[in-house]
Amino acid sequence: MNLPNEKTGKRENYLSWDEYFMSVAYLSAMRSKDPDTQVGACIVNSQKRIVAIGYNGMPNGLDDDLMPWARTAASVLDTKYPYVCHAAMNAILNKNSASIVDCSLYSTLFPCNECAKLIIQSGITNVVYVADKYKDKAEYIASRRLLEMANVNLLQFIPNRIVTINFDSIRL
Repeated sequence: MNLPNEKTGKRENYLSWDEYFMSVAYLSAMRSKDPDTQVGACIVNSQKRIVAIGYNGMPNGLDDDLMPWARTAASVLDTKYPYVCHAAMNAILNKNSASIVDCSLYSTLFPCNECAKLIIQSGITNVVYVADKYKDKAEYIASRRLLEMANVNLLQFIPNRIVTINFDSIRL
């Protein structure tokens, strides 16, 4: 029996699966301490279960206050690049599943060539990404070549709405 003014249907404005998983990747990116680029990744199995998340940061156990965060310096050793672990790498290494074969990787940034090798070796079959701002750099051209040669499906996620978290609007 329906009472007057009682809602009888499901809520209509819920997140799609792609929006949900990419939102988790963006939320993970917020953990990054990198002052210039915060990247997040989320790995999902075929049952739409999250099996890993990661963000870009220094290796576990190292004092990131002692590590360089610069983009440029007189020596590459004084920049972040030789030290930072990328979001996709961290997600793959920190998986909470025995296998991530046939999984999908959601990433806020298109993966580099080093991450592409890890993606291929781990058996991930789909990469969904938002930004591709380094597409003309050699590492990213190589990445795309590797992923395409390995038949990894690539899909650029183009948000059709801005997803914001308004904690007051969530009914508990």
